Amino acid sequence: MVLQAERLLDKLRGLRQADGDGQERLIPEALRRSGVRFAASEGRLEGVYYRAMRQLMECIKPTGGGDPILQEGGIYFGCWLESTGTINAELLSRFLPEVSEATYRSFAKHQRGDGLFPYKVTERGPSFRQIQLVTPLARSVWNHYSLNGGDPAFLREMYDAMVRYDGWLAANRNTRGTGCVEAFSAFDTGHDLSPRFWHAPDAPYQGDASRWDPDSPVLPFLAPDLTANVYCQRRYLARIAEELGESGDEWREKAGASLQSLFRECFDEKDHFFYDRDRHGRLVRIQSDILLRVMACEVGDRAFFDEMLERYLLNTRKFFAKYPFTSIAMDDPRFDPFSNYNSWAGPSNYLSLIRAPHAFEQHGRHVELTWAIQPILASFARAPRFAQTVSPWTGEAGFTEAYSPSILCLLDYVERLCGILPTPEGELWFTGLLPDARDHGEDATGETAYGRTVDGVVYELVNTRETSQVYRDERPWMTFPSGVRAITDRAGRLTGLLGMSARAVTGELAWDGRTVPFSVKGNELLAYADGSFESVLDIGLVYPTYE
Repeated sequence: MVLQAERLLDKLRGLRQADGDGQERLIPEALRRSGVRFAASEGRLEGVYYRAMRQLMECIKPTGGGDPILQEGGIYFGCWLESTGTINAELLSRFLPEVSEATYRSFAKHQRGDGLFPYKVTERGPSFRQIQLVTPLARSVWNHYSLNGGDPAFLREMYDAMVRYDGWLAANRNTRGTGCVEAFSAFDTGHDLSPRFWHAPDAPYQGDASRWDPDSPVLPFLAPDLTANVYCQRRYLARIAEELGESGDEWREKAGASLQSLFRECFDEKDHFFYDRDRHGRLVRIQSDILLRVMACEVGDRAFFDEMLERYLLNTRKFFAKYPFTSIAMDDPRFDPFSNYNSWAGPSNYLSLIRAPHAFEQHGRHVELTWAIQPILASFARAPRFAQTVSPWTGEAGFTEAYSPSILCLLDYVERLCGILPTPEGELWFTGLLPDARDHGEDATGETAYGRTVDGVVYELVNTRETSQVYRDERPWMTFPSGVRAITDRAGRLTGLLGMSARAVTGELAWDGRTVPFSVKGNELLAYADGSFESVLDIGLVYPTYE
């Protein structure tokens, strides 16, 4: 076991040295600055990981003039606000922050005079045909700002642009006066082919984002995901306003009004689910990934989310497929599992998968999140390409290739499960888990090692089946049993320990010349102070359900 750990560490350190031939191509030069490296003792995931790094760089290029920005990839030639310009760039900020910042700025740069953001930016310029909102831009901007030292000029530019956009939405997407944000087409939410929008047009009326088809028998919809987006957006605009020395009270009041509208118009208490409401006041009872989108917008408390987990997200009749999360509930007769085309009618989509961690982690559901991460990493280990969709039954890669959301999903999931992750809150997470032998008993990685440079300090994490070891500037620094996450601040001061396994873990954490005993259950958070651990949160687990 010791020999294997030493071999992994040697392998990981060897990746830091570019030899001008093979290794320099293995890790693109732009990514070397982050110090991110991944090594595995066996399996195919390591090779897939470095293929992801190389293909990620192919998705970064000047688009519509200016600095290189992130593109969607695959058949999508450009940068989309619902994905590339928000959640994709939010993940990329941990690896290439300068590209993330340029990506955000591109939407402010191309904002229309009346405040409308383009829904995409391509070589042909900005396009304003629809809105296409999912992840709140303000949250992504705030997390980038917090993670990377904070540039007030960037924050001011983005804040002013987002204020103007909020005004456009209020003026143009509340035609029924309910306070909800309305969907005028399928593309407004990026829900291509979803039964949610059967018999509704794909794009707004005559290509005008402010108009809906007057001949539609059902539109406009009061849309829960769009309304939740604006609710969350306004909460983060309040934070940004205060960071810039202004009052956030008005934004909090507006956020509260959005939340009230969301629950009054779109929430069904009996089903405990969010639905669109059509022009006749009827709920559109299609259970889709609207749910995960709303949850990722920080709607509801932990008890509310836990019920969503039990009834839907971890329910194998609903969204918890073998390779989760499906885009339509599996017990809906309209569910279509085929993933070989651009579809939100059933298959699991990588955009859902990269949005999911925020929904889970804000409520302390870290262990439950790993139950989704594990099968997806197993699927990646045998994937021939980075697709947009994945079969919920088999894990086979679906439509398109070189798709940046799936590339970033792999980089993100490795870091969350068995790597070193810096958070916008100023923490470093060292997670002592391993990808498991999920598919036909085949091990995707064996034991692993991960490296990352934070504020000029080189950290390395070696995970074996029993123990995790952390090195700081190539010196032994911390050791703890597998199945937990050690938490420090960015300076490397120990602050806590989190149970990351369904089993309880008992052992000792050795750090900075001292040894601290502990016992921790799944999702239990232990705070470190005065040489010992104290339990500060113990919420237990929400287990998968079957009916």
